[in-house]
Amino acid sequence: MPTPKAFALLGPTAGGKTALALKIAETLPVEIISLDSALVYRDMDIGTAKPSASERAFVPHHLIDIIPPTESYSAARFVEDCTRLVGEISSRGRFALIVGGTMMYFRALTQGLNDLPEADACLRADLDEQKQMYGLDFLYRTLQQVDPETACRLKPNDSQRIGRALEVYYLTGKPMSEHLGRQSPHTLPFDLHTAALIPENRARLHENIALRFHLMLEQGFIGEVENLRRRYPGLTADSPAIRCVGYRQAWEYLDGKTDFPAFVEKGIAATRQLAKRQLTWLRKTPLDCVADPFSDGTSCTRLIEAAKRFFGA
Repeated sequence: MPTPKAFALLGPTAGGKTALALKIAETLPVEIISLDSALVYRDMDIGTAKPSASERAFVPHHLIDIIPPTESYSAARFVEDCTRLVGEISSRGRFALIVGGTMMYFRALTQGLNDLPEADACLRADLDEQKQMYGLDFLYRTLQQVDPETACRLKPNDSQRIGRALEVYYLTGKPMSEHLGRQSPHTLPFDLHTAALIPENRARLHENIALRFHLMLEQGFIGEVENLRRRYPGLTADSPAIRCVGYRQAWEYLDGKTDFPAFVEKGIAATRQLAKRQLTWLRKTPLDCVADPFSDGTSCTRLIEAAKRFFGA
């Protein structure tokens, strides 16, 4: 049986990945595997710029709307799900197209997972109780004592990552920084071709980000977050789903911590910072081909042709 193949299309948020993926779907029998940590959540459609119903009807999409926002998704689970899906798609005689910008997931897929323990619900509940009693600063100072390297890397208000670093230390007796230095042996069970959309005109990307954020507001983004608060009482500002760009800023606005103009400004700024981080990851990622989404179109056409050649179509 031939080795399965997957074509990865990476790029920053608002950089044209979805549009190009749909163009590829017009010429090749592909199924899209989402490489986006926000799209896994149900009832979070507007703020994540989730593919529309018509787009998902045109080409099958995977790893979208698979968990409620009260649950969490991990790089380890993505690697497992993506690997399984590539095999299943190939067995149907179709081509797997991995599309997105969650570079941590892509790194785990291509380079392997760090040797970290699974989350422990009881320990996490204990850490949450400590945070409630003594404050997040207490947990951060504790982390500085047991794992100064990780503490230096994290922001003092990064509740989720501080808690995870302490969890790893208490479960293993070793700091997270030591675990991150070791990775499990890893070989991809499929052939992978990696392409990326990297805009040369950053001002154009920033403009797209602002335009899309304002469009989300027109589409009812605030109402969507209000619905999340009503439907899922267990959600907080520290929930992984609400940490998604835009949602945290909307949550703070609805909590009365900021006014509307400041919320919009913070939401756009946070999205631009996300794009900057994604581009930094991409500069460190081995790429087989690159296209500028804001060029005259020939660059993206070459990328489509690269996909055809890779799949032998």
